[in-house]
Amino acid sequence: MFVHLGGDVVVPVKDIIAIMDIELSAISHNTKEFLETADDEDFIVKISEDKPKSFVLSERDNKTVIYLSPISSATLYKRSRFLDDVSLK
Repeated sequence: MFVHLGGDVVVPVKDIIAIMDIELSAISHNTKEFLETADDEDFIVKISEDKPKSFVLSERDNKTVIYLSPISSATLYKRSRFLDDVSLK
């Protein structure tokens, strides 16, 4: 199953490590430093020109990718959980 992160980007649910609210995460010095380092090392993919509301940490083929999404973390979480609910029925 896949989660639509915005734009033309979909990610397999199994590759998602974390879905984080970007504003709440900006409070933490460690998270800020993590995102700055990831940006310097080109691990960040900006999905759209809109202001990002969340970021999704994922790993595929032993490569870390961070997606900046214009969709809220709550909505992305619901989309990923919806897939679990559907598979149980």
